[in-house]
Amino acid sequence: MFRNSLNRTRQAFVGRIATLLGVTELDESVWDDLEAALVQADLGVQTALMVTSNLKKRVSDEGLTTRSQLETALKETLLELLPPHTIPSLDRKRLLNVILVVGVNGSGKTTTIAKLSRQFVEDDWKVMLAAADTFRAAAIEQLQTWGERLNVPVIAGQSGSDPGAVTYDALRASRARGYNLLIVDTAGRLHTKYNLMEELKKVRRVAEKNVHEAPHEVWLVLDGTTGQNALSQAKHFKDDIGVTGVIISKLDSTARGGMVFAVGHELGLPVRYVGVGEGLDDLLPFDAQAFVDSLFE
Repeated sequence: MFRNSLNRTRQAFVGRIATLLGVTELDESVWDDLEAALVQADLGVQTALMVTSNLKKRVSDEGLTTRSQLETALKETLLELLPPHTIPSLDRKRLLNVILVVGVNGSGKTTTIAKLSRQFVEDDWKVMLAAADTFRAAAIEQLQTWGERLNVPVIAGQSGSDPGAVTYDALRASRARGYNLLIVDTAGRLHTKYNLMEELKKVRRVAEKNVHEAPHEVWLVLDGTTGQNALSQAKHFKDDIGVTGVIISKLDSTARGGMVFAVGHELGLPVRYVGVGEGLDDLLPFDAQAFVDSLFE
């Protein structure tokens, strides 16, 4: 599933690490080199230190010597970084489910929403979209174009209008027309922009006040090509908006797929999907075991 999309990450990640695990003597210089290789694969310093330390302890405790044993131990250590898979809290018996999709400009957020819509429609959900990214006229037009292609209705306002009002209108329209899933596209914003983040909080409050237990999911789209730089963004969104899961886009275009482990370890957030291409079908549900296995193929 992930193999072809992880070519760049696999080359950066496994090539160097496989060489290190194949040496005859695991001395301190090898452990230092392994740690450096993990950092270069964009696991981040904190996560790389933890992986190296855990692997070193297992080698000592279990007497691991062969490359096969070491690779298995490394795979198991990496898997432990990823939060257990949980099913998104969407319920077909609920009259209306609400997903907020957040992220900064350029992360691939609106295209990701189109891909999500395609999957949900094919899974027999009645999907409506809310164009609550009102700061850019192009974002509204882009979502409307996708809606037409997918035959999914889009509720939108004028450029510069109140995103909370657009969200409210979309919630009302969804219920009135019998749609059971509303996906809200929010303005791509830098986490450092206080006013814009406050607008995003307002969108969340509108959902909370008008639909029981909404938003039911808040998914953060991170650009896989930015690697560790995306982590500080994710921390702010998690703290301010209550992110429930992460979607990593453009994973096929980067050697920085190791960021998946940093997201799991440092943020404790599940990765829900990964984007592996530009096509509507190029959004894969995340499978931790398959992801780790693909790195070592």
